[in-house]
Amino acid sequence: MRVGHDPWPEAPELPAPIIMDQRWTDAVFLHWRIPEPVAVRFMPPGVVPDIFDGSAWVGLIGFRMQSAGLGRGPGVPHFGSFNEVNVRLYSREPDGTRGVVFLSLDASRLAVVLAARAAGIPYVWSRTSYLAEGTEGQAELQSAGFAVHRFRGARSFFTVAPDLDAEATGPLSIHLTARFGLHTRFRGRTLYVPNTHSPWPLYQAHVTRLEDELVAAVGIEVAGPPESVLYSPGVRTQFGRPRALLPGE
Repeated sequence: MRVGHDPWPEAPELPAPIIMDQRWTDAVFLHWRIPEPVAVRFMPPGVVPDIFDGSAWVGLIGFRMQSAGLGRGPGVPHFGSFNEVNVRLYSREPDGTRGVVFLSLDASRLAVVLAARAAGIPYVWSRTSYLAEGTEGQAELQSAGFAVHRFRGARSFFTVAPDLDAEATGPLSIHLTARFGLHTRFRGRTLYVPNTHSPWPLYQAHVTRLEDELVAAVGIEVAGPPESVLYSPGVRTQFGRPRALLPGE
């Protein structure tokens, strides 16, 4: 049972139909505080930065996408499994609906990148590798991380050492990971794409290597080590039908 000052919120019921089913594994979360006015510049119309402890937060997150498939069907062979590294902010609608705003997403599957970009999601085709020492998802895991080499431009290399005896259940950890949708601009409109998943099994971690250019590449400057460092063996998630925010929301 999870404990903490801010319990994990109940995942919403997805509006039918289910449009995608996938699993995210071996996730590494690095987060820095940034001023709210910096985050405002990147928000789609109709949403504002979701503030915690007086700050907006920018995240550098890597995970392994596995068995992604359309609807409730099986994962698409080859194309449904790849590594992803994204830079993201956190958003809120006037009614309190929370989401993620992706600033960049690096992946190594060109077909996936092209399809996602056509839908307004800012994917970048890159060489993206998962790095690990020990046994993934088990007590023997010593380090986990990701390397990104864009064919043009920025690179990133980050690894963490998880403490699998130290669950992360505090309010900040939940604020940064209990996200059940994304906000994005598509053809001049702001869309909310909902998803659902069980609570992330989250563990404290510490950075063992960090050489990143991806956050700066989107136009955000951070200094010093990340304030929040987390690791998760992963969750299964499903995505539902998008909805458009109405003008004036």
